[in-house]
Amino acid sequence: MATLRQRNNTYLVDYRINGRRFRKVVGHSKRIAELALKDIEVKVAKGELGFTPKDNSLEKLFEEFTIYSKTNHAPNSQKRYRAILDNFKSFIGQFPYLTKISHLTTKLFEDYKAHRKNQGAANKTINIELQMLRAMFYLAMKWGYAMENPVKGVSPLKDDRNKKPRFLSKEECKILLDNSGPELYPIFYTLLNTGMRKGELENLEWSDIDFERRKIKIRVKDDWSPKTNEREIPINDGLLELLRHHRDKNKHSKWVFHHKGERIEPNSLRKKLISVAKKSGIIGLTKIHTLRHTFASHLVMSGVDLPTVKKLMGHSDIETTMIYSHLADEHVDKAVEKLEF
Repeated sequence: MATLRQRNNTYLVDYRINGRRFRKVVGHSKRIAELALKDIEVKVAKGELGFTPKDNSLEKLFEEFTIYSKTNHAPNSQKRYRAILDNFKSFIGQFPYLTKISHLTTKLFEDYKAHRKNQGAANKTINIELQMLRAMFYLAMKWGYAMENPVKGVSPLKDDRNKKPRFLSKEECKILLDNSGPELYPIFYTLLNTGMRKGELENLEWSDIDFERRKIKIRVKDDWSPKTNEREIPINDGLLELLRHHRDKNKHSKWVFHHKGERIEPNSLRKKLISVAKKSGIIGLTKIHTLRHTFASHLVMSGVDLPTVKKLMGHSDIETTMIYSHLADEHVDKAVEKLEF
């Protein structure tokens, strides 16, 4: 807070920044002194006075944000933000002259959007990355590292969540499984019959499976938590038989699916899926998430209602499940054709 003081016939503005006291002589006119007081109050509020650095290095910001994330974010969020930061650092690595926060422009982030699109990232993914980067630079302003947020004026891409998801036909599922081999067959079969997310499968433990109740429990672990709430997934006859057989051969590891007794590496399954899909001649199968879409799509086409699909998938809201609504409409259209009078 700044205050106006008078000493003899001279006015002074008295203010503090980071605990340090400053006094500024502003003349003999009370009116001018009052204007100067307001000006200093505004500058103090904006952090424009004192000795706080206002243009820190990008390297320093990235280091500080990583430390901040470890303290303030959940393990899954830390992992996601670290990946986003790695993507951005890889992009700006093309421009070695970009070393300070002030060097970044709105145009640079528009170029970043195009760069990520060319890499195949979905609009939703790019928007999430921009949100995280925007938040990081707002922290930079809060910490006194920057005057402005270079991501502030960057507009999000059109949400592509309404795009119809790619899913496998029953014939494609059979071809995929036939070409998977003994290591991948149990994994892909489980994904197709449960709709689990990749991270949920990678962190699945034998203690999560209740063979008596025929349920798989997606639950929080000490070092991992599901994207949404905990849930249970029913086990059908085929999967029950597979898991019992798989358990007999894998009692040495607490993980249901593992690599030499350890948790599966995060990116290894996708690479293996792409390899199997290429060998099988399945076009457009490049993501593990497609197997999740396949589970949901075939449920809907079999007449399962969307609220039930939402529960099985672990969606946080029905809007996410609505991407399968066109399949439900097709099912309804075909249903009336069965009537004959």
